[in-house]
Amino acid sequence: MPPDQPLLPLRRHLLPGELTTAGTRTRARRTVRDWCVDVLLFGCSLLLLLAVLGAEDELRPDWLRELDTPLGVAACLSLWLRRRHPLGVAIAALPAAALSDTAIGALIVIVFNIALRLPWRLALLMLALHIAVAVPLLVLYVVPDDDGRAVTITFLALYLGFFAWGSAARARRQLVVRLREDAVRARADHERRLTDVRRAERRAIAREMHDVLAHRVSLLSVHAGALAYRTRQSVAGRGAALDEEEIAQSATVIRDNAHQALEELREVLHVLREDEGEESPEGGDGPSASVVPGGIARPQPDLERIGELVAEARAAGQEIVLDDALPPDPEPPLRPQLQRSVYRVVQEGLTNARKHAAGRPVRIRLGGGPGDGVTVRVTTPLPGRAAASAIPGAGAGLTGLSERLEIEGGRLRYGPQEGVFTLLAWLPWPV
Repeated sequence: MPPDQPLLPLRRHLLPGELTTAGTRTRARRTVRDWCVDVLLFGCSLLLLLAVLGAEDELRPDWLRELDTPLGVAACLSLWLRRRHPLGVAIAALPAAALSDTAIGALIVIVFNIALRLPWRLALLMLALHIAVAVPLLVLYVVPDDDGRAVTITFLALYLGFFAWGSAARARRQLVVRLREDAVRARADHERRLTDVRRAERRAIAREMHDVLAHRVSLLSVHAGALAYRTRQSVAGRGAALDEEEIAQSATVIRDNAHQALEELREVLHVLREDEGEESPEGGDGPSASVVPGGIARPQPDLERIGELVAEARAAGQEIVLDDALPPDPEPPLRPQLQRSVYRVVQEGLTNARKHAAGRPVRIRLGGGPGDGVTVRVTTPLPGRAAASAIPGAGAGLTGLSERLEIEGGRLRYGPQEGVFTLLAWLPWPV
């Protein structure tokens, strides 16, 4: 059922006084359909009363014939209360069932009603009581008649038939109610799953944008900070002024990194709108590629681009030692999605080093292989005393990275130990 399609009201299937699957009774007012049904049943009961009233029965005493019609009329009138008080109406109709022939039309409606609206055990008990109180009248005044046996069989057939009809109608209505309740629960579950998906998507967007932009923006901050520092030193007379070539080179680096940040941002937004496939479009296991606006396919971050990442950081002034112990041509190769996660781990390690340990050397070691998993270790000596970072950040990069690795079956540990901050990640590498 579509989420925006409202459910029909349950009172179209449960009439007033009827038990729901939860055991409660409905209190809805009579609809036009209910009034039509009630008028029709009341009219049919009166017609049967008049038809039976015209038949003469010489076997019955006068006092019984005098009670017959009032009891029949009372039973017909009680039908207007059967929806809200099915049990009370069934009990009140017991004298009519015991002494009145003219109440037969109302009685079969009441039998149908108790099967429809009462629990099955109570309904069976009331059916047995109605048959039991009618037995003496049948034995004394109906069976001795010439057609008494046929009338008795017809009487029992009517009671049992209408009771079975009411039970079937009750089962159907309860099934409809149960299906509607299941639909409501399914709709609530769908909304909850949709909320979870949206929350996960927001987290994925936050992770990707942090991983991409934090690296580029930190490089921009380092270059701009160095340019501002050299300029202040020159103005203060404590250093040589920047020549035109150095200024042009610094501006070019800042411009290139800004353009690269915008391009990677577009790539991230495009990738987040597509399913992250584990195979290339040709069906191979090579690195996947995203298509940026303009139709140009750009490779996604993988193990081979880690060298470019390190080169950019070195150009920004970071001292980096890269120890790549991964097999050159592994079989099978690491899945593109896991290669991207390895790239993000190295990227986050370099970004944190620029933020919190500027000027300190960074050591990166990659190891592992098929079956053993891939291990990434990024270590940075901590400064002598804690200092505020000149590069702003939300402080959620490692948290998002940990969530990414957990989704892919990996794990992440990080923290200072003996004056060295270590970022250690492990990802599975299936054979």
